[in-house]
Amino acid sequence: MPTAAPRPVLTAGQSLCDHCTAKCCKYFAWPIEKPTARDDFDYIRWAMLHAQTTFFVEDGDWYVLVHTTCKHLQPDQRCGIYYTRPEICREYSTDNCEFDDHYVYEKYFETPEQVAEYVEALFPPRGRKSIRNERPALLPIVG
Repeated sequence: MPTAAPRPVLTAGQSLCDHCTAKCCKYFAWPIEKPTARDDFDYIRWAMLHAQTTFFVEDGDWYVLVHTTCKHLQPDQRCGIYYTRPEICREYSTDNCEFDDHYVYEKYFETPEQVAEYVEALFPPRGRKSIRNERPALLPIVG
């Protein structure tokens, strides 16, 4: 199995794919509408009850992330249908691939419990007043 080497170690003309662990073939992510209500977060919690589903926020945009390996990924981390691969794969370039990226997202939810905790911080519990204080009024501007 290939091991990831830092990009600068690769010599000119050498294929990055020869050293890749195929990160891009082991998940897919789709943008979703930004959740704004308690019910929106309940759908997120429901989706997360299905294995290998997480959510993240990047540049203010929300995404569902499904951790699953492409069924055509070969043991050598190469594509088993390279010549007939989907257009999205054809358009993907090693110029901006995530070969040596280590992402840190604005928000990353790995469990439904994390979403529930986040919702409780955003919205008061159903049928009860929030334990948080009301936002104080702004101080007057003194001239």
